[in-house]
Amino acid sequence: MKREDVRNIAIIAHVDHGKTTLVDALLHQSGQFRDSQLKGDCILDSNDLERERGITILAKNIALMYKGVKINIIDTPGHADFGGEVERVLRMADGVLILVDAFEGPRPQTRFVLKKALECHLKPLVVINKIDRPDCRPDHVLSEMFDLFVDLDADDETLDFPYIYASAREGFATHDLDNFGDSIHPLLDMVLEKVPAPEVEFDAPLKMMVTTLEWSEYVGRVATGRISTGKVRRGEKVTLIKAGGKHINCTIDSVELFNNLGRAPVEEATAGDIVALVGLDNPEIGDTVACALKPEALERIDVDEPTLSMLFTINSSPLAGQDGKYVTSRNLRERLMRELESNVALRVTEREDKDSFSVSGRGVLHLSVLIEQMRREGYELSVGKPEVIRKKIDDKWHEPFEELVVDVPADSVGSVMELVCARRGQIIDMTAGETGMSHLKFSIPARGLIGLRTRLLNATKGEAIINHRFEGYKPSEGEVPRRANGVMVSQAKGQAVGYALWKLQERAEFFVSPGDDVYEGMIIGENARENDLVVNPIRGKKLTNVRASGSDENVALKPARDMSLEAALEYIEQDEYVEITPKLIRLRKIYLTENERKRQHRSANA
Repeated sequence: MKREDVRNIAIIAHVDHGKTTLVDALLHQSGQFRDSQLKGDCILDSNDLERERGITILAKNIALMYKGVKINIIDTPGHADFGGEVERVLRMADGVLILVDAFEGPRPQTRFVLKKALECHLKPLVVINKIDRPDCRPDHVLSEMFDLFVDLDADDETLDFPYIYASAREGFATHDLDNFGDSIHPLLDMVLEKVPAPEVEFDAPLKMMVTTLEWSEYVGRVATGRISTGKVRRGEKVTLIKAGGKHINCTIDSVELFNNLGRAPVEEATAGDIVALVGLDNPEIGDTVACALKPEALERIDVDEPTLSMLFTINSSPLAGQDGKYVTSRNLRERLMRELESNVALRVTEREDKDSFSVSGRGVLHLSVLIEQMRREGYELSVGKPEVIRKKIDDKWHEPFEELVVDVPADSVGSVMELVCARRGQIIDMTAGETGMSHLKFSIPARGLIGLRTRLLNATKGEAIINHRFEGYKPSEGEVPRRANGVMVSQAKGQAVGYALWKLQERAEFFVSPGDDVYEGMIIGENARENDLVVNPIRGKKLTNVRASGSDENVALKPARDMSLEAALEYIEQDEYVEITPKLIRLRKIYLTENERKRQHRSANA
């Protein structure tokens, strides 16, 4: 039977097309809140990292009542590196609102999330957002969306998708471009009318897939998922079916339903509800909560494999332990294993030396967000250069390729093509847009993307709009150009001196400023030539008793380059680490002394 009092929808889109802003509009106009309860914008982006970066990282659940129907809404990330979050939460929905910018149109991540939604047989509703922009082109974008559905082999019923125009920022939705209106309610009406009510079996044995995990200091792990069949009650005995078919008997301590921005405890939840369960014995994402008398497992969540790996190891520099609270390999192991419980797209493998781990994810941003979270929690660690994960297919090595899309002013097209093609990229399509921007589409090895974004932005004076998505595995290409410049490496431990840096600055761009702590083997700047240079940044000026007018020179230093975490990860080479502490990000050589580096170089070339 159908359960008409519930609708379960996910909001999916490319990054920055307005998902979280649309949720803000729905919250403000739902009639469920006072104005004082909803402060600021991007209300669901409650994580500090999300607010700082302006992107959604974690999928979140809320529930709104509208015309007597409970609408469970799942806000999802838009960045390709967090595709694992999207893939698992789609299992809880019956329909999707796919947002697309009325100016930009479908982007690479739009294709990715729509493909995943169609694979899950969800009903798509297209929302053409930002129609209040003066340069919008909603009718063209609607045609592009239809073409995208055709490209993804949608059937005839799906091609007849319902659509609506909206401005999430202004808080209205409309079917008529000549009459904007002032309410988001037409969108909610379309959700009630077009999103199918969940098909439920109340009398069947309980089955629920765990799709999200949270941690509470008071009750431990909280497992969230959608009940497929049956009912669950507080105090009920259930069976938790884990990977490999292992059965664990548990008791449900609490059943909570989503209500507005939070959760409310209830005595019972039934099929079609999205619930949070407390009391399960170490649940993991993909586990099935089943009836104790007739336990039967659901098909586990299948998530795309990672494409990039990095080495995580303890911080072994001379300055280790000064900032951080957690510095040992045991602390690092426990934190990574805890992350695995909720981050389904992550893989962690312990290395032979037991002090380091190979951590694999979807991209540099995916892994850098994890590193940033760890440093804010008080961890110190060193991280190696990102490397792509290769596969052997038919006795040939294959590597991941990405579809790179660059929108750039026409006068910068040559610079973009030169940079991308030098990294084994191949042009697939090039079109001139109506606004003077050229639209370039490339196929490029994933390793060619490492460090490319910064170079593209520099070459186009910051005007390039860059997007990419995973395309597939193809036969390995040749070498990709390395970093063009060498680095300056400190030969002594102490504090950097302005006089020493002044003497060196003609041949370098520095990463440190006078007074910063340095140590032997630490990278303090970029050399103007391609070779590495060992220097002494702590050498002061020789002082004498003799003073003469005009003998002292004025020391004027260029500002040091401020390296963000992503920029540092993309900058380093194979023989270097990024040293990460709660307060600082430093670059260093793996082998700190010059003799060690020469010995390793000789043995590598032997």
